[in-house]
Amino acid sequence: MNPPAAAPEFLKRAGWHDAEILPLAGDASFRRYFRVEAPGRHAVLMDSPAPHEDPRPFLTVAEHLIAIGLSAPRTLAADLEQGLVLLEDFGDARMREVLDAAPEAELRIYSDAVDLLARLHKHRAADLPPYDEQEYLREAGLLTEWFAPAVGLDLDPGSYRVAWSEALAPLLHDRSVTVLRDYHAENIMLIEGREGIEGLGLLDFQDALAGHPAYDLVSLLQDARRDVPKALEADMLNRYLEATRPGEGFTDAYWLLGAQRNAKIVGIFTRLWKRDGKPRYLSYLPRVWGYLERDLAQPALAPVRAWFDANIPADKRGSATIA
Repeated sequence: MNPPAAAPEFLKRAGWHDAEILPLAGDASFRRYFRVEAPGRHAVLMDSPAPHEDPRPFLTVAEHLIAIGLSAPRTLAADLEQGLVLLEDFGDARMREVLDAAPEAELRIYSDAVDLLARLHKHRAADLPPYDEQEYLREAGLLTEWFAPAVGLDLDPGSYRVAWSEALAPLLHDRSVTVLRDYHAENIMLIEGREGIEGLGLLDFQDALAGHPAYDLVSLLQDARRDVPKALEADMLNRYLEATRPGEGFTDAYWLLGAQRNAKIVGIFTRLWKRDGKPRYLSYLPRVWGYLERDLAQPALAPVRAWFDANIPADKRGSATIA
């Protein structure tokens, strides 16, 4: 992974002329990340190339998160036209790998992550676009757009949208909080020298919207990339409820947005395989389908469950049929 051609000059202007640029990570988008190392200091270079990416939303949300006392990367320098941003470096201790190595820390770290959401949700949403019905339906529709043809199904997207519209109607007007949208163990860093909520470094929030507080909670507790024990999920859901007292209907919203998010992820991971040549994402589909089946079993999902039962046979659910 080679750094962008403009990176050396950008770093020189930012006062990092003596820095070495090392590959760090890519993700499911066009963004790439590099570690920048100079004597006695280090930072992260984010490459958000136009026209595919725009770093401005990331910077806007980061400012909001920092202002309310959360740990988002501080911006050290930026060239918005080139899509280059030099960021505070939170290190290498990502939540997923830390838990893989020390599973006994799971309860403590997940408790901190839930408490972080409780703090975030005490503040009004940042000035962001709304998480509206159109966006919920577009995302859920990725399942019929990408997964269905991959398993040989020709489905009616119109009836699918009708089922989702009916199920989601009770929560469509809740746009009370900043929804980070990808709040899970691969986007949370454990920052050395910081404790509790302040020790959790937030990443990958450039797509944030103003929406319902259950969304990020389900993103954390129904993690597409790692198994979250059902007992832990239940304990953390109760922890959030006790901390925030969100009122009647929140638990239904949790299962609704879990189903919506997992349907979206089934579609996205299939697209990453079919369109982008990234077959490794297929390995996550059995887990995501497992979450989706549990979500669909809840009473609030009755219209969507009926659609799935009528249109997607049990032997077509999961990844074995398309791997």
